[in-house]
Amino acid sequence: MEREDRVETLSEAESLRLLSTVPVGRVVYTEHALPAVLPVSFEVLDGRLVLAVRRGSATARGVDGSVVAFQADLLDPVTRTGWSVLVHGRADAVSDPEQVRRVLRSGRRPWVGDPEPLFIALVPELVSGRRLFPTGQGSRGSGPLGRTALRP
Repeated sequence: MEREDRVETLSEAESLRLLSTVPVGRVVYTEHALPAVLPVSFEVLDGRLVLAVRRGSATARGVDGSVVAFQADLLDPVTRTGWSVLVHGRADAVSDPEQVRRVLRSGRRPWVGDPEPLFIALVPELVSGRRLFPTGQGSRGSGPLGRTALRP
């Protein structure tokens, strides 16, 4: 792990672990030849990110079969601490009925409700993460979002 002052570069495993601690992130994709960013409900399942989107939506059309970026974080604006993870990879609709049932059982639903959500699996190809510590605490930080607080 590299550190620049109060910034720690996270491993891929730690980045994916942190992603599993938050329910919403942002998917970045192309819509009408322009970048689009939308908050989505998601979970980490079997090493993939499974995004819940509205079936038939512009987001569903924009991400299915595309290379996308996904970003999630947990930041404290008061202490200016926290973490941020960025994932790039190919996204495809989950079509296997058993996998769809498994995600439905988890309760994951689109940020904007939909009785029949579409689940998109994002296979991480590039994963990068960073953790910010309070000034002067480095990787030993135990503030609200320091190492101690982030490890459940």
